[in-house]
Amino acid sequence: MAPDAAARPTRAELRLAAREQSRVQRRGAAKAATRAALFRVAIPSVAALGVAGAAAVTVIQDEAGRVPAQASAADAPDNTAAKAAAQQAVAAGDPAQASRSDARQPLAGAQPTDTPTAQPTPQAAPQPKVVMPVAQHGLGELFGAAGTHWANRHTGIDFPVDGGSEVMAVTDGTIRTQWNPFYGYMSILKMPDGTEAWYCHLRGYKIRKGPVKQGDVIAFVGSSGNSTGPHLHFEIRPPGSGPVDPLPWFLSNGLDPR
Repeated sequence: MAPDAAARPTRAELRLAAREQSRVQRRGAAKAATRAALFRVAIPSVAALGVAGAAAVTVIQDEAGRVPAQASAADAPDNTAAKAAAQQAVAAGDPAQASRSDARQPLAGAQPTDTPTAQPTPQAAPQPKVVMPVAQHGLGELFGAAGTHWANRHTGIDFPVDGGSEVMAVTDGTIRTQWNPFYGYMSILKMPDGTEAWYCHLRGYKIRKGPVKQGDVIAFVGSSGNSTGPHLHFEIRPPGSGPVDPLPWFLSNGLDPR
């Protein structure tokens, strides 16, 4: 007996099988598209992770001191504003690029100095041009006075001081001594400009001849010659002239013997 012939599918079964096959095909195509999209995203992500990892290694190296702390103009990309700014900073020595190891510099003038302040040198008082011929002030007979003791007029001024009082050079000059019957023992001081100072009626000399300095003791007061008692007769005689009043001469040199 012959086997039963296989039952042939109906039209409805064929349509259902065709729809199922189409669904499977569409599902397979969607899965393939998803895998392709994931592959396209995954590859750049891996590359990005690689760059990030390299940057992390670079940062670690920088912190470990294996990379110079100061930025270089070559670190900036070509033809960028960053490279130009870096070049300007390096050329100008920008303080912002200083290394952390740079020592802090002290502010100018902040540190005290041990150098002592120079003190002004005291100026010596100017030396007077002339000094008094005797220590005691006060005058007796004045220049030009008339009297029985002089043939004409009094030719000088008199200092009424005790016998033996010191007589001093009124200024620098040269001393010579002589005797005169009217003036007695005399010391004559010739000054650098040729003016002469006459000291008369002396008791004795301390310096008879030679150069003297202002204030040197040159003689001693007496009453020799035409004199009625101890006193110093003092005259001033300019070069080539007779005696002049000594009082204005003293006053013009800052002294008042009165």
